[in-house]
Amino acid sequence: MEKLSTLAGALTKALVIATASQKHAERQKNHLSFVGFAPNWLQISGVLLNEIEMNSLLRLVNRIWGSSIGKKWIVAITGALLVFFLLAHMAGNLLIFQSSEAINEYAYFLHHMLHGWGIWISRLGLLAMFVLHIAATVSLTLHNRQARGQQYAYETTVQASKSSRIMIWSGLTVIAFVVFHIFHFTVRLDSDLAGMKEVVDGKERHDVHRMVVAGFQNPAVVVFYLIGVTLLCSHLSHGIASIFQTIGLRSSGTRDPFKALGWAISIALWLGFLAVPLASIFGLVKAQDHGSEESASLIESSADFGRI
Repeated sequence: MEKLSTLAGALTKALVIATASQKHAERQKNHLSFVGFAPNWLQISGVLLNEIEMNSLLRLVNRIWGSSIGKKWIVAITGALLVFFLLAHMAGNLLIFQSSEAINEYAYFLHHMLHGWGIWISRLGLLAMFVLHIAATVSLTLHNRQARGQQYAYETTVQASKSSRIMIWSGLTVIAFVVFHIFHFTVRLDSDLAGMKEVVDGKERHDVHRMVVAGFQNPAVVVFYLIGVTLLCSHLSHGIASIFQTIGLRSSGTRDPFKALGWAISIALWLGFLAVPLASIFGLVKAQDHGSEESASLIESSADFGRI
């Protein structure tokens, strides 16, 4: 009996060791499989984060995304960064009033900084901020909708809920406007706009000045920009004030100043962005003659754009 007990104990121990080894092998396999598909942003100086650091990072991301406060911070931070981008973008657009050389040099710099990588890094960063901002906003809206059946303790909370519903619809309209704007001047679906080039010091570059003027010769396009920019700035007038509320700087004493700041920035962006299409269609800004009759014909043909 003693030998049988010893044998049974040895078999049990061997089974436990084998099971543990198998589980360890599976963990290693899963880890290696995960490492093979790990995104590049998880690599620091070419060294992949170890399993403990990876788990800690994923837990932190999950904790932030899993809470309403965390999502509100995501909306606030990405919103603030997008506002700064809009201000910089508007300032660049207004160079069209200085001269064709000024805005064309500015565009050439943007597309060639960091040997062409700068513009793509900026675009990917903007895309990430845009997606995070939309995803967090939609998630918060759905969460608030689920809790709508509960009684609200304060009238201000009800007002905030109504403002949030307005924000989500204006935000969706703004998304449609942004997509159209990208197709219009970035992708340049209009072959006439895409073909507008100039040669400076023996190098060919895109004639942004002529492209912008030509792109705004269609009244339908200008009207759509008017609607899109107006909704965008309406969205910002509420959103900018909400940023200060989320980060804890808004109080009864600072509520009105922050609200006024939001309106001031929104109005400045509204005037700055709409100045270009309105000045173009009314002839206040004209495409420079590059010594050929092709310039005028391209602008006339571009007036048909907007039917997409």
